Amino acid sequence: MLIKTGLAEFDDLLPRVKGFLEQDVLEIMVDGEKIRGYRSPDAKSIWIRDHSDMMRAAKYFETDLKSTVNHFAATQAANGRIFDYFTTFPEKLPCEKENWTKYVRVPVEADVEYRFIKAAFLAWQANGDDVWILGLIPNMERALEYIFNNPQRVDQATGLVKRAYTIDTWDFAYTAGRHNWLQFQIDENTFWGIFHGDNSGYYEALTIMATLYDYFDQRLKAQDLRLKPQDSRLKAQGSRLKAKELREKVKKACWNGEFFTHFVKLTPVSIPGVDESRQLSMANPMSINRGIATHEMAVSIIKEYQKRKTTTDAFAEWFSIDPPFPDGIFGDEKLIAGTYINGGIFPLAGGELAKAAFNHGFEEYGVSILKQYFNLISGKNETYLWYFPDGTPCSVENSTSPEAMPTDGWGSSAMAMALIEGLAGIEDQLKRFEKVRLSPRWLAARVTEAEVGVGYTTSRASDCHSREGGNLYAGVRYLYTYASDELVIDLQCTADVEFHVLIGPENKVSRLMVDGLLTDYQIEKIEQSQYINFSARIEERADIRITFKR
Repeated sequence: MLIKTGLAEFDDLLPRVKGFLEQDVLEIMVDGEKIRGYRSPDAKSIWIRDHSDMMRAAKYFETDLKSTVNHFAATQAANGRIFDYFTTFPEKLPCEKENWTKYVRVPVEADVEYRFIKAAFLAWQANGDDVWILGLIPNMERALEYIFNNPQRVDQATGLVKRAYTIDTWDFAYTAGRHNWLQFQIDENTFWGIFHGDNSGYYEALTIMATLYDYFDQRLKAQDLRLKPQDSRLKAQGSRLKAKELREKVKKACWNGEFFTHFVKLTPVSIPGVDESRQLSMANPMSINRGIATHEMAVSIIKEYQKRKTTTDAFAEWFSIDPPFPDGIFGDEKLIAGTYINGGIFPLAGGELAKAAFNHGFEEYGVSILKQYFNLISGKNETYLWYFPDGTPCSVENSTSPEAMPTDGWGSSAMAMALIEGLAGIEDQLKRFEKVRLSPRWLAARVTEAEVGVGYTTSRASDCHSREGGNLYAGVRYLYTYASDELVIDLQCTADVEFHVLIGPENKVSRLMVDGLLTDYQIEKIEQSQYINFSARIEERADIRITFKR
């Protein structure tokens, strides 16, 4: 990963995130096999939710992206259920001392299966191993069947995924005082409802499945495919149709006109002391990035965050939930307002919000979030899962978690994703950068010269050289130069590229040249931002010149 702009907030961010992630690696031996994954910042275990999100940055430099996914697949239940996490380390010290191999599924969780599918897809993106991902498709299908065919996981009336009343996607439920601590179990007193974040996750999982079905239908012969080609086409169509239906159902049930309602109750319950209708939870920007929100919905959500930024006393608007619930009502006295998932400030939410802002016409807002995060971590080179509203980082003493590492890979990976895919604008839309969306948005950061290179170490892509001669495994590299009369991109890759390039609001394009050939283009307005769109097949290198009228 390489970004050079002359500005520390961009040039130094990726190396810092890589450094955090390298300290988050956890290797576990099970049945004589080494499993290498990325651990939660608050527990010495490999959770599929943390690992899958952290892969969004780790995939660029990690060489073992398969072993953790393989292990979750190998331990999948016959009904399709996936474990939340596994570990061989004692968790509740000092009372727990056993180093047995432990597997856990938190019953109230409804998001585990889509995270497994996302992890498998991200690993395939980087390693490009068709045979491997093809062998996992049955596991991915069973995971979806478990969710959508299980009365305990889906609401029969709405067809939407349901869960116990938790805070956002977290793993303990509200019990109205009927349980003496955090409630992870489903029982006769469970308060049921619809959480939009679960459903946006399954929307993305269905689109991933459609992508894989399409890919194998087009790339592999019938005898190489465990499904007949026509079955693959039908499954792709079915996945897209189900995703479309899910989007409409979520909009109908969960959209309140401004943002996604935190929890739509199926079991009537009232919680005094908080206006639940105004609770904005961090799965809102996640839902944008997963594609379930329309552009109009995304704009409304982003504006809601901007509005609350002007009214909150918190140092950042990266809320886990706002407003928070009353102190202690989820079973632990430590869960006061502004703490942890009950109103703490999460870089994970900030990174997701920045990525959403870049994609929906709020580019300068996305830049401001990246700068604020860099300033937060650069002093001590530390990053935490969450912070108090006054900026104090979490600790073991003020959290329900057994650890509080200063190398949080969950939030830092989200920030790296926003920088790479949002500001630098390199998005792999298939695998190994065979199909790329290139959306450099450097003008939003007042950057007129940039050098960018990203790729997958595990894919053994071709070498890419920086101006200083440094070596970088990269699938896409570009030199970007903007002047008043011309924008030039010197691009290195071998890919089908969809260009979506931010230009100035005053710029009027006179012509587009790709390797000296006039090329058709379209101008697109996204809110107040202006983009030039075009497509090209790039073989190794191309010179792109966008000339502006004087």
